[in-house]
Amino acid sequence: MQNDTCFEQSVHQDRVEKALLEAVTPDQMDRLVRIFKLLSEPTRLKIVLALNSVEMCVCDLAAYLGASQSSVSHQLCNLHNFGLVCRRREGQTVYYSLGDEHVSQLLAIGMAHAQEV
Repeated sequence: MQNDTCFEQSVHQDRVEKALLEAVTPDQMDRLVRIFKLLSEPTRLKIVLALNSVEMCVCDLAAYLGASQSSVSHQLCNLHNFGLVCRRREGQTVYYSLGDEHVSQLLAIGMAHAQEV
C-alpha cells in the first residue's frame, strides 16, 4: 500500500504563504461549493450537458431524461437560481440554455479530465 504522508515533518512556509495569498474568500468558497454540489447530482448534470448542445424547453428535457416535467422543472429552477442556466419565453414556451460561457468551459474542462482518468 502506498504511503501518502511525509517521511520528514517540515513545513514549507513559503508554500503555505503562497496558498494563503491565493485562497478564496468564504463567500467565494460557498459559491464554488454550491456550483459543484449542483453539478454533482446526475439529473442536473445531464440537463446541463444537454443544454450545452441545444436550447430546450421543459417538455424536451423531460422526454430526453425520461422524467416528469415537474421533476425537470424543479431541477431547472435550482440551476436557474444559481445562474447555471438561463431562460427565455417564446409565446407559451420557456426555453432554457446555459447561463454563460463559463458553464460551457467548466463542462469542457471536466469532460477532458474525465477522459484522461
